[in-house]
Amino acid sequence: MNNKNSHNQSDFKENLNKRHALGNWFYFVLLACMLIGMFMLSALIIDLAIQGKDWLRPELITKYHSRIPEQAGMKSAIVGSLIIIALTGLFSFPLGVGAAIYLEEYSPKNWLTSFINININNLAGVPSIVYGMLGLVVFGRMFGLFKSDSWLVKLLNLPVGKSALGGLQFNLFGIPWLEIHLPFNQSLLAGALTMTLLILPVVIISSREAIRSVPSTIREAAFGLGATKWQVISKQVVPIAMPGVLTGIILSLSRAIGETAPLIIMGAFTYVPFLPKSLWDKFTVIPIQVYNWITLPQEKYRVHLAAAGILVLLAVLLSFNAIAVFLRKKLEIKW
Repeated sequence: MNNKNSHNQSDFKENLNKRHALGNWFYFVLLACMLIGMFMLSALIIDLAIQGKDWLRPELITKYHSRIPEQAGMKSAIVGSLIIIALTGLFSFPLGVGAAIYLEEYSPKNWLTSFINININNLAGVPSIVYGMLGLVVFGRMFGLFKSDSWLVKLLNLPVGKSALGGLQFNLFGIPWLEIHLPFNQSLLAGALTMTLLILPVVIISSREAIRSVPSTIREAAFGLGATKWQVISKQVVPIAMPGVLTGIILSLSRAIGETAPLIIMGAFTYVPFLPKSLWDKFTVIPIQVYNWITLPQEKYRVHLAAAGILVLLAVLLSFNAIAVFLRKKLEIKW
C-alpha cells in the first residue's frame, strides 16, 4: 500500500511539474507577442516623430491646405473632425443607450429578441466601407427619392432642384438656422449620421455589458422600497452603469475619428479652404487630409506633413482615451 501511495505521489508531482513547465512556456509566448506588438508600435511612433517633429508648428493648425508645403495646414480638417465626432456622439448616445436599456430591461426573451441580438453582434464586425456605401445611399442620396423623375416627386408634385440629385430646401417656421436640405448630399450631417451607423452596434454592446454588470440586488432593493421599473432603471441602474457606458462611447468615437473609408465613399472633400458654417456645408477630416498628402509626389507632403498630421491625429485619439479614463474614475461608484 505504501509503495502504491508513493508511486501515485511521484506521478502527481511529475504531472504537476509538466503543467508548470507548460504554463511557463505559454506565459513567455504571450509575453513575446506583447513585446513584439509594443516594439512595432514604438518603432512606428518613433519614425513618425522623426519625420514630422519639425513640421509640428502653429501653421499646421491655423492654416488651410496650400500648394506650398511650408504654408500648408489642416485647420479645416481638425475642425471638421471635431464637429463630426461631436455630432456622432450626439446621435449615438441616446440611440445606443436607449437600445441597450430596452434590450436588457424591457425586451421579452423570444426569437425576435434573439434575432436582434445576433444582428447587432454581426453588425459590429462589418467592414467600415460598407457603412460608407450605406450612408451614401440612405443619407447622401436618400434612395434617389428627390430626383426630378422619381415617383415621390411626381406623386406629390414637389418643386425639386434641377441638379443630378434633385432635392428640396426649406426652413422650419421661417427660421434661417433651421434650414433643411433633402437629400443631405455631401454634408456634415450626412457624414455624422454615417459614422453613427458605424459605431452604433459597438455602443449598444458596450452599454449592455455595463448595464448587465449592475448587481441584481440593487434592482431588488429598489423594487422592495416601492420604486417603479422606470425609477429603478433611471435612478439606480443607469447611474451605476454610466462609467462603463461613457467609456464604451468615447472609445467608439476614438475609432470613428480615425476612419477614412466611410467618409471617402460619402464624398468628403480632400481640399476645403473654409470652416463649415452649418450642418449642410462640405467638410474634410484629419484622416482624409493625411491621405491627400500621402498621395502627393513631393516628399515634404508625402513624408513630413503626413507624419505631422498623423501625430496630430494620435494626440486627439489619446485625448479621447484620457477623457474615458477620467470619466470612469470620476463616475465610478465604489461598494
